[in-house]
Amino acid sequence: MPRVFAFRGKSLEELQKMSLADYSKLITARQRRALKRMSLGYKQLMGIIEEVKKNGGGKVIKTQLREAVILPSWVGVKFAVHDGKEFKEMTITPDMLGHRLGEFAFTTKRVVHSAPGIRATRGSKFLAVK
Repeated sequence: MPRVFAFRGKSLEELQKMSLADYSKLITARQRRALKRMSLGYKQLMGIIEEVKKNGGGKVIKTQLREAVILPSWVGVKFAVHDGKEFKEMTITPDMLGHRLGEFAFTTKRVVHSAPGIRATRGSKFLAVK
């Protein structure tokens, strides 16, 4: 049996038909506050998303607006979110609703340490020099 998506008891189609005010009643207070206090950049991003969806939706939208709350109308849109060094590409899925864009573009990587360098520690003098 395939998994059926539901966000707070609503299907994706119901969420996409909702107004922004009705959708904000379903999300947490912190996200609702962010939507109420939309910056100019957030409004410009919403305009770009509408334009991309109207033209077919194949274009990747580059943004540095990591604090933008993901809305139901964004499902299926491709974003490239800046992580501080480069842009990480992602496609918005229904599971991402209510989260922020920055949660899916990690700013730190896993640290992989190699052998200590020459004269790095007292114990490194016993390592073979390459």
